[in-house]
Amino acid sequence: MGGNNLIPVFKPLLEKEEFDAAINSLRVGWLGMGKSVELFENEIKKIIKDRNKKVVAVNTGFSALHLSCVLLNLKKGDEVILPSFTNIADIQSVLLTGAKPVMCDILENTFCIDPDKIKKLITKKTKAIIPIDYGCNLAEHDEIKYIAKKNGLRIIHDAAHSLGSSYKKKKIGSFSEITMFSFDPVKSFTCIDGGAIVVSSEKDKQTLHELRMMGMQQKSKIMYKNKRSWTYDVRRMGYRYHLANLHAAVGLSQIKKINKIKQSRKKSLNLYNKYLVNEKQLIVPTPNHKNIIPFHYCLRIKGNKRDELIKYLKKNGIDAGIHWKPNHKHSLLKNYRSDDLKITNKIYNEILSLPFFTNIRTDEIVRVCNTIKKFINKHS
Repeated sequence: MGGNNLIPVFKPLLEKEEFDAAINSLRVGWLGMGKSVELFENEIKKIIKDRNKKVVAVNTGFSALHLSCVLLNLKKGDEVILPSFTNIADIQSVLLTGAKPVMCDILENTFCIDPDKIKKLITKKTKAIIPIDYGCNLAEHDEIKYIAKKNGLRIIHDAAHSLGSSYKKKKIGSFSEITMFSFDPVKSFTCIDGGAIVVSSEKDKQTLHELRMMGMQQKSKIMYKNKRSWTYDVRRMGYRYHLANLHAAVGLSQIKKINKIKQSRKKSLNLYNKYLVNEKQLIVPTPNHKNIIPFHYCLRIKGNKRDELIKYLKKNGIDAGIHWKPNHKHSLLKNYRSDDLKITNKIYNEILSLPFFTNIRTDEIVRVCNTIKKFINKHS
């Protein structure tokens, strides 16, 4: 079974509002960074609910990570502690600065970085920690912040999975030194592709404005009027990381649907758990905070049957994936420092991402769950 009957792992929410926003943006005729970008940044700020925070939109989540590392002045000889169990973008962003990633193990119940393991990896070379929120769980941010403060370290909070969620009644993006968001095609909120960085100072905001525009000191407030400043200086290296109006316009239409997206995803998470929680061969995800917007649904499969189950699902028209391959298993990173990564290796051999996206239908979830149950019964 396949073709139109295939249930994908991820599927963007693209409705009339997104198409209208894209068409209207093109009709304006200003294809670069402009008014829609400013509006997009303002809407993100509203979600964060902190007037003192500054939001800078960029063209990808990777760009947001890289510029966050540049903002910390990471350089050759520095080390950054982060989980091996994360997207390669986090690692690559550190490497691009000349610094070295140090890969840390995760907590078995959340798949987020283990604060106790962080402590053991800190050396005189350590400059920063990058905690990552994963799926439907949030990292132990208070504990990590305490560790960082005690050791004079900086924090980049990778919140690619958690825009709109709350940690101990505080909105994600409101409490971290630097927070990054991703709006790539598979995220809960997409703008085709894009990212954002949240900082606290006007100085950092202005630095990021220059960095995202190849170091040019063109004032964003002019470009946000769909105009260009022809008189500017360049005083630092920079990158072509700015967000286009078209992408921001799509992002705006998505963010306006935050309640719809949250309700749909929480309902789907609960429905999956309802159907699968009693299966002894499975471990279902349990959110560690109440007010979250789940990004994806990740099961654990016991008994070394995960790969067989993936094949069985695909044979029955259901896509499934492994989210992620730990970075210490990549050829590029096999010689970098880490702890024993015992939990990471265990989780990697068991995890399975099931179809999970806004507006996934109940009958699709039931079909996925029934197919999994048939597989379990067949192999029990």
